[in-house]
Amino acid sequence: MEEIEARANNMRKNIIKMLKEAGSGHPGGSLSATDIVASLYFGGVMNYSEDDPQHPERDYFILSKGHAAPVLYAALAELGLVPDDELLTLRKLHSRLQGHPDSKKLPGVEVSTGSLGQGLSIAAGVALGMRIDRQNEGGPKRRVFTLLGDGEIEEGQVWEAAMFAAHYELDNLVAIVDNNNLQIDGDVRDVAGLDGISSKFQSFGWQTIEVDGHDVSAVITALKTATLLEGSPVCIVAHTVKGKGVSFMENQAGWHGKAPNEEQARDALAELEGKE
Repeated sequence: MEEIEARANNMRKNIIKMLKEAGSGHPGGSLSATDIVASLYFGGVMNYSEDDPQHPERDYFILSKGHAAPVLYAALAELGLVPDDELLTLRKLHSRLQGHPDSKKLPGVEVSTGSLGQGLSIAAGVALGMRIDRQNEGGPKRRVFTLLGDGEIEEGQVWEAAMFAAHYELDNLVAIVDNNNLQIDGDVRDVAGLDGISSKFQSFGWQTIEVDGHDVSAVITALKTATLLEGSPVCIVAHTVKGKGVSFMENQAGWHGKAPNEEQARDALAELEGKE
């Protein structure tokens, strides 16, 4: 677990560096999701190899909350798929690292996302396609993991997809909700009265697991448990802290979509380096 925690800390440092260089972007939700994404890629959960990111039998990760693209790029850098110096091209003209993930530009990005609410629909369709392919051609059970924001699930399309996935018993689909309780307009419970996420997914026919989204060991256990459950899709509600790892960003809605300046980035990096 120490290795994964170290990777997560390095990912956080790269998130700060690329956002400072870009001068815009979304630190809060990128930092809250870092331990989840690190657990997926480095915790022995996904069937995925950096040596062949287009392998036809790979599992998929779809970042539905596409504005948190820096956390995905940081993970791809840890995998060696993106050079560290390229991270500093985030949001630059002609860069492969767009403000929202672009699957046509960057290997390792399965789906172009950023229009909130669409990721779960795409993930459900991919999961159904994987099952049909397996029925027709054999091969391993492939899975789709998708990460949504708790503010994102205010979108009605999410619940249409939830109904679809349960109806087709897509037990190769795992949705993870980054439940940091904050969105650009403030507390999600004030914006849309959103509470009881697990019970909502259960009412649509999903199995659910709740976990501390910053306890890497617990997150990996939850993810592996989700892959063993059968008969329905699984939603993992990961309780997180927006801006996790940088004290002055933590639990602050104002850091949803604001990049750190040079001084703030220096302070953030010093804090993260102190955790090594």
